[in-house]
Amino acid sequence: MNWKFNMLQVSAAAAFGMALMAAPAMAQEVVKIGFSGPLSGGAALYGKNVLDGMQLAVSEINAAGLEVGGKKYKLEIVALDDKYNPSETAINAQRLVQEHKTPAILVPHSGGSLALQVNNEQNKYLLLSYTSVPQITARGNKLTLRIPPEFTTYVPAFVKHAMTKYGKNLAFAHGDHDYAKAWTAAFKPAWEAAGGKVVIENPMSYNRAADFYSGVSRALAAKPDVMFVGGASEPTGLVVKQARELGFKGGFVIIDQAKMDEMAKVTGGYGPLEGSIGVLPLIEDKTPDAQAFVARFQKVYPGRVPSSEVSLNYTAVWLTAEAMKIAGTVTDAAAIRAQLDKAAKQLSAAHNPNSLDGVDDKGGTLADTRVAVIDGGVVKEVKLSMMK
Repeated sequence: MNWKFNMLQVSAAAAFGMALMAAPAMAQEVVKIGFSGPLSGGAALYGKNVLDGMQLAVSEINAAGLEVGGKKYKLEIVALDDKYNPSETAINAQRLVQEHKTPAILVPHSGGSLALQVNNEQNKYLLLSYTSVPQITARGNKLTLRIPPEFTTYVPAFVKHAMTKYGKNLAFAHGDHDYAKAWTAAFKPAWEAAGGKVVIENPMSYNRAADFYSGVSRALAAKPDVMFVGGASEPTGLVVKQARELGFKGGFVIIDQAKMDEMAKVTGGYGPLEGSIGVLPLIEDKTPDAQAFVARFQKVYPGRVPSSEVSLNYTAVWLTAEAMKIAGTVTDAAAIRAQLDKAAKQLSAAHNPNSLDGVDDKGGTLADTRVAVIDGGVVKEVKLSMMK
């Protein structure tokens, strides 16, 4: 018995030793993708939606297995809070590159994206920019992906809808952050060129304030037919709610950062958003791929309703992983960037619920964008091409 026991011990030890010797060859290397966005403050829900979409993609990619250049890799997200502050974004990016060797960093706001474009090419990492500001790709940065289509594609349709339905007097009551300012800079001349009048410009601090009655009252005193609003969903919803409580009967133009379904949680439904125009809530997208994504997300996050921040940034991670596979590298940001268009075109529909068509030579995604109008308290889906 002792002899047999000893032989078993020897055999077990030998097997254990062989396993240790084989482990380095079988072990997965880790590739870290960075995230710097708001995880605290007024835009925390927005940042969490972006991050949840990224994490869902990572879990699916790792479950399926990621093989690049004959090696197996595991993806990880390293998330840092920048409180929506571009200077914090720049500090976070430095940490992500130096400490975590991230070949790509996703930033869900224009101010932070522009801050990183100062030296991301020099530091050789791919900026995954979740903002529709045209300047992000217009600057010619060769290591940038702009994830959503440019917001300028919305402007003509939004002007036409709001002015036709409600009138020509417009009040600007948007957030005071960089992204809202960029929207304003494009929307104001388009409104005036169409014969409209801006009766007041009263931006508010959506990311810091919790009550907008004074700012909304100031805007309504100018007697607008339409209010231009937008920032993160929760404060935007509060601006709309308080405008209705103060007696505003007109329409709202909502910039694409705010999502109507999330705003409706603050306003008490779509009723207070009557006549509004904005981006189509993912939950209201009736295409099979979008609905399948919603169901998949809700299995992981019961009771949650995914927004387009969730789905588009989910796709951005899948797109990056697919480009890595085509390029044969997880570290060469330029090679990965060069394959993004090809990767977008061959992404499975399950991983592309917003139906992105490709990536142009400047790094911007392409899509046949759909928007939403609230009519009779119900979301109606409309293609932009049908509204121009």
